[in-house]
Amino acid sequence: MIGDRLRRYGDLIVRTGANVQPGQTVVVFAEVEHAPVLRAVADAAFRAGAGVVLPVYRDAHVRRAHVAHGPAATLGAPPPHLLQLAHGLDQACALVDFAGDPNPGLFDDLDPERVARSVSVELRAALQSKVIRGELNWVIAAAPTAAWAEQVLGEPDLDGLWDLVAAATRLDAEDPVAAWAEHGRRLAARANAVNDLALDAVRFRGDGTDLVVGLGPGTRFAWAGLSTTDGLPFVCNLPTEEVFTTPDWRRADGVVRATRPLLLQGVEVDGLELRLEGGRIVEARARTGLPMVERDLDCDGQARFLGELALVDGTSAVGRTGRLFRDTLFDENATCHVAWGSGLTGVVDGATDLDDAGLLARGVNVSGTHVDFMIGGPGVDVDGLRADGSAVPLIRDDRFVVGV
Repeated sequence: MIGDRLRRYGDLIVRTGANVQPGQTVVVFAEVEHAPVLRAVADAAFRAGAGVVLPVYRDAHVRRAHVAHGPAATLGAPPPHLLQLAHGLDQACALVDFAGDPNPGLFDDLDPERVARSVSVELRAALQSKVIRGELNWVIAAAPTAAWAEQVLGEPDLDGLWDLVAAATRLDAEDPVAAWAEHGRRLAARANAVNDLALDAVRFRGDGTDLVVGLGPGTRFAWAGLSTTDGLPFVCNLPTEEVFTTPDWRRADGVVRATRPLLLQGVEVDGLELRLEGGRIVEARARTGLPMVERDLDCDGQARFLGELALVDGTSAVGRTGRLFRDTLFDENATCHVAWGSGLTGVVDGATDLDDAGLLARGVNVSGTHVDFMIGGPGVDVDGLRADGSAVPLIRDDRFVVGV
């Protein structure tokens, strides 16, 4: 049987997040430890009219065994059936993916080069192209586990982690669906306030960061309430607190220091620092996880360019918890972040109709990866820059000063 909280959470993921439609096939990617939440999503999806729910389970322990003992030639080779599935996803499908590492540190004692090579770049790129172009409704949500709770709370307090997830996702509201509708209106108003400034670039400065990221013509800020190319609305991240845009991949210069650790394919990246020239990441340093970063940056010719810029302040629901979640889905919604890799076409006028060459010409990056990392916080000021060189304060002392 599914408990009341899991049932409510499944409904939130299915109805507010992915917005599953009658007759759709719902593909759910999850670690084996995420099974209880996946079952709640399946129950909610069938109650919403889904035709099929297809669980796709990952097992990090199997990946560990492959890294430790498997042939080097097969590391990162995508299973043919999963590659076929990824290429076959279309608007008859909805996609749910679960965050929340149930096996922290599992790869720490293995050869980092082999760990980095164990990621299937081809499979990830196939999935990435579907979601970036708005070809299907999708959502990333959290699946709490005791091991993740220990990372966040210092003890395997699963109920305590659930309380934090409920607060961050508004699951503890009397009517979570209504709470999300109101939250979406607030974020949309904030995005509109930033758009009204007619910015040419955004500058982040402080705590080892001095980075200017340029914006392209016809680019706007939005929130994570997206729509497919057929006009079906969905909320792609639960939680979400950001207003984001797609920067011009050719226009980013300076240095940037991550203010929170990044979990990249099961490997923690701490102390990440990047230097950018003419949009390109030309140097990367990190205390831990650098081989995984380098592997990702070299996965294709456009991976070293930025695809997202997002503004978040410390008053967000995630920020108010005061916790470091060690999970990008949550930590990116506590502070500003940028991403290397593919841009999102839905926030650039006319971009959804362009092919890859057309997107690149418009300044929208096209890559098989998209990796967010956190760069904001109390010590980082954020300014909007107009084309005439004038600056407009956006965030001070970790609080928005526009669109509040």
